[in-house]
Amino acid sequence: MIGRPARAERIADGRANGGGASGAPTLPMRAFSRSLPMQLLRAREAVMRRFRPMLRRHSVTEQQWRVIRALVESEAADIGALAERCSFLPASLTRIVDTLERKKLVARRAHAADQRRVVVEVTASGRRLFQSVAPHSETRYREIAALVGAERLEAFYAMLDEFIERLETRRSS
Repeated sequence: MIGRPARAERIADGRANGGGASGAPTLPMRAFSRSLPMQLLRAREAVMRRFRPMLRRHSVTEQQWRVIRALVESEAADIGALAERCSFLPASLTRIVDTLERKKLVARRAHAADQRRVVVEVTASGRRLFQSVAPHSETRYREIAALVGAERLEAFYAMLDEFIERLETRRSS
């Protein structure tokens, strides 16, 4: 077929997701295995499989841990800023904070300058949980660094930071 790259070439550059001898149509889209959102999800799942058992042993979900970690670093945050920082939709964060509040790991209060805004802060119990989980979490990070190489992991962080920055800059302009 003139003008159509060989199937191997289409697969290699992510343009083929079917077709060929089977007679199935070739869609004008990259192969599912080259879908960036799916690759990022698969990478996230590979990482989280190392963390979930440890978090379960401490009776905390990965989402709850994300909120605790963010609050320990920032002391307190209004619900909107916390949702943005943790990459949650505000409604989802509200449910997570409800649970953490029932567990007495966080507390809510009105913002000092604007009573309509809600501020979430980590409690002493939340800090104790953080202190208990953090060493185990760091062990998982050391395991990952040993598997992929510390330099490659740092390069990956830098690449992700740049990737996010470029996409966020494009979105806002």
